[in-house]
Amino acid sequence: MNKTLVVVPTYNERENLPPLAQRLLNLPAPVDLLVVDDNSPDGTGKIADDLASKNPAINVLHRKQKNGLGRAYIAGFKWALERGYEFVFELDGDFSHNPDDIPMFLEAAKNADLVLGSRYLNGIRIINWPLSRLMLSKGAACYVRTITGMPFTDPTGGYKCFRRKALQALNLDQVESNGYSFQIEMTHRLWRQGLKVVEVPIIFTDRFHGHSKMSGNIVQEALMMVWRLWFQNGGRRVPNRIPR
Repeated sequence: MNKTLVVVPTYNERENLPPLAQRLLNLPAPVDLLVVDDNSPDGTGKIADDLASKNPAINVLHRKQKNGLGRAYIAGFKWALERGYEFVFELDGDFSHNPDDIPMFLEAAKNADLVLGSRYLNGIRIINWPLSRLMLSKGAACYVRTITGMPFTDPTGGYKCFRRKALQALNLDQVESNGYSFQIEMTHRLWRQGLKVVEVPIIFTDRFHGHSKMSGNIVQEALMMVWRLWFQNGGRRVPNRIPR
């Protein structure tokens, strides 16, 4: 077992999963892969099982139904903590996150509790997005910063590396959100406890296979969650504790 685990939630990713697994296993930094499949009707779960049968670094967690991104990651985080992993990644299964960036994240994690991959640090690094989607994402980042006070350029991004102690600092059963607001909530819960959060620049490439999971309900959940986090922090826009 390696000390780094990459958690990849999947739903209908049969075309992307095999090449993604190969890219991860070929990294200079050794990692294990956990596929969390939500009973994909296209057979992604079966493909994941076949890959796992051929390589002990690949693991599969099957869930009975599609129950949201946040629940998939929570299940993966609990699995990782039970098995003693030191570094735990969030990674999209559609190649929008470049697996080759993982060594950069691990280097940054030597001096941080949570590393965020930012699409907007020192410029915009997004490929294949329409202007409307870019404006929505940039507007969401500004909205989050204004209400919560978190000083991060890309609080809704989903490419992350958690140290073990960061996940242990959270009561994962109390994490409320499930869609893209899950990314905001996880970062805010750690930031307001004073854990060290840093950003590294990434290039985000929108998926070429499959369909985006974005929906109006996901946006609405994120709009409301930000105010809930602000209230949980006592109406403050600073951490409860001095960041370490």
